This record gives sequence, C-alpha cells and structure tokens, in this order.
Amino acid sequence: MSELRKAKKYEDLRFQDDFMFGKVMEDMDLCREVLECLLQHPVSELKIVQTQREFCFTSDGKPIRLDVYNEDSNNVIYDTEMENLNHKSVESHELPKRSRFYQGMIDIDYIDKGDAYSLLPDSNILFICTFDPFGDNKGVYTFREKCEEKPELGLNDGTTKIFYNCTYQGEDLPEELEKLYKYIETGKSDSALTKRIDKAVVKCRKNEIWRTQYMKELALMQEKRQEGIEIGEKRGLKKGIEKGVNDSIEKLAIHLVSQNDSLTMDEARNMAKAILK
Repeated sequence: MSELRKAKKYEDLRFQDDFMFGKVMEDMDLCREVLECLLQHPVSELKIVQTQREFCFTSDGKPIRLDVYNEDSNNVIYDTEMENLNHKSVESHELPKRSRFYQGMIDIDYIDKGDAYSLLPDSNILFICTFDPFGDNKGVYTFREKCEEKPELGLNDGTTKIFYNCTYQGEDLPEELEKLYKYIETGKSDSALTKRIDKAVVKCRKNEIWRTQYMKELALMQEKRQEGIEIGEKRGLKKGIEKGVNDSIEKLAIHLVSQNDSLTMDEARNMAKAILK
C-alpha cells in the first residue's frame, strides 16, 4: 500500500498531526495561548509566527524544517515541534541531538557576522511528544545548562529545551496542561483552550485550499519515497554485483595458488582480475 493511501484523509486530521498543528498555530493569539499553557508563564505578544520554516546555510548542508517558529515582542524565540512515533522507535527520532541541532541553526540564523554574542535572544525548543521521550514516566522534561561541579551554578546562556510527554497519567501536572495532553491524546476537549483549538481544527478541515496543499504534500512525499526506494535498489544491485565479482576473483585466486605454490595471493588476485575482465 502506498504512503499516499495509508496517510490520513484531510478531514480526519487532528491537532497532533503535523499539517493540522501548523495550520492551527498560525493563529497568533491561539498560538500564544498554547505556548503559555506549555511553559506555564505569560508570553509576550507574538510578532512572528512561521510554520514549516526551513533553515539551510550551505548548498550541500542538512536542511531542517521547524514546525512552528515564533518570536515575541521581547525577542524571545520559540520553536514548537509536534512529535508522533509514526511506527518508529523512540530512539530513531534522535530528539536530544535534534534539539541541539535546531538550537544551533536558530542561533546562526539570528546573529549576523560581527555581531556581539549578547544579541543572541533567549530561546525555547519545545517538543510535544505523543509518547514518553525518555521513558522515565515524567510529564515534562526540562533541560538547562548547569555546572556539574556546582549544580546551583547555571550557565545562563538563555537556552531551554523542554520535552512534553502527552501519555503521562500522573496527577501533578497543572490542570490546563493536563487537559491539553488529554486533547492531544484523545481529541476530547474539556477546557477553554482545547475547545478553542478544536474549533480551529474543525474550521481548518473546511479549508479547500489547505486540503489541496495537504494532498500535494502527500503526493510529493510519495514521490520522494519512491525515489529513495529506487536509489536503494540500484545501490543494492551494484553492491551485489561487486560482491559477486570479488567472490569470483577470490575463488579463482585460491585455485591459481593451489596450482602454482610459487604465486602469492596478491599475484594470484591480479591474475584472476585480468582473466575475469
């Protein structure tokens, strides 16, 4: 079955699905409310909301796409990522190294050559996970730089990385965050915020332009996937042929040495290569 056929229908998309998550978060006010719920503190008025923002600083460098990139009026950066397992292992998502890479790309993008490092803004990398990203049964995992020899000494470099475990069942979460987790997990809205999100999801499902965009993206993904399969098959075929030739050379070389014990294996291999050309 093709990736296109296995993918969700547009009208079945939920907030936890990347495409719908991005479209809902384009609403600046709603986006800020979600950020405030996740961070559990007020967020200044957003001046930038960019979904699927791409970073690539060299022609052959690894590009990244950030799900939802925000900057508020105090020049604080927020990158919010929605993470689903999608039949992969937790380890294959490489969240710790990805958070490091995303942080570096954001910093490089923000500061110009010759600018003072003091101009780097505070930044928050937020991963909303529909699984436990570290398997330690915590509702929230927050990471900031600290000194190992003196834990109370923070590096104060302005960076924060937070991973949210939406499967968490404990009772120590703030009520709004607990209800947001429940909505992401089940689609059931029972708070003012989740009802606003759900209303936005219903509205997005009726947007025919976005439906077309979603279908085009699925078709492109299928095309890229097929290209990857074909490249893999060609590489596999090439490796198979090379292995067959090398095996034949080795067998012939062993036979030549057995017939003439004055030959070294290297000499026999060279003779075998010439014979099999």
